[in-house]
Amino acid sequence: MKRSLFLSVILILIFAGNVNSYGPEENPITITTIYDNYIFNEGPKTDWGFSCIIKGTEKTILFDTGTKSDILFHNINKLNVNPKDVELVAISHIHGDHTGGLFAFLDENNKVTVYLPASFPDEFVSRVEKAGAKVVPVDKSVEICKGIFLTGEMGIQIKEQSLILNTSKGLVVITGCAHPGIVDIVKRAKEVVDKKIYLVCGGFHLMNKSEDEVKEIIREFKDLGVMKVGATHCTGDKAIELFKEAYKENFVQMGVGKIIRISD
Repeated sequence: MKRSLFLSVILILIFAGNVNSYGPEENPITITTIYDNYIFNEGPKTDWGFSCIIKGTEKTILFDTGTKSDILFHNINKLNVNPKDVELVAISHIHGDHTGGLFAFLDENNKVTVYLPASFPDEFVSRVEKAGAKVVPVDKSVEICKGIFLTGEMGIQIKEQSLILNTSKGLVVITGCAHPGIVDIVKRAKEVVDKKIYLVCGGFHLMNKSEDEVKEIIREFKDLGVMKVGATHCTGDKAIELFKEAYKENFVQMGVGKIIRISD
């Protein structure tokens, strides 16, 4: 009887250990929008621009920094984000609505590596280095930490890079403004990591596109197997509505305060 009870206890402990070892992740990947011209939760402020912070990856990443440093830090505080947690910063492109908060951020935390498109002017690069941060110029696709990639510079007139997260559910593509073309960015992501696209989110820059042009882009998204869409920032109200109609429950409402959780 005692031997049977002893064996039962041992089996329970082994089973519990297996649950802890192989169960769901305790720390899912989270993408928190901290700057946007749309609101998701009351409390933070809106303004033209975009920024988000990614946690749960090997290193915590800040993608873009919005336009105004005071609004960026107001939202950081409201959303209980600690600037000191950030280890990597990736800037999509040179426009002020994506770079405006960078130097104020570096005043708070310069112990970061900043990934800039290789076409950024020397003056900008020098200023980042003088702030105490390390700069890595990016021309081609690169893995910046485990499972996290940059597309590399894309486009002709406006050079831009986008972020790719290789998650258990598929690729998550985060764009700043998608000046090189949102469909081309998605295609590049699939070239960098040959995997299904789980989510594309950020600015799509479709404000000046006709309804027919946006519908064609949506068709191409579906042909490329894009499962979910979170269009925001410079996408344009009409284009956002068209994506929402097409993707229905798979449309992800964005805005300041939105937290996207991705777990097994």
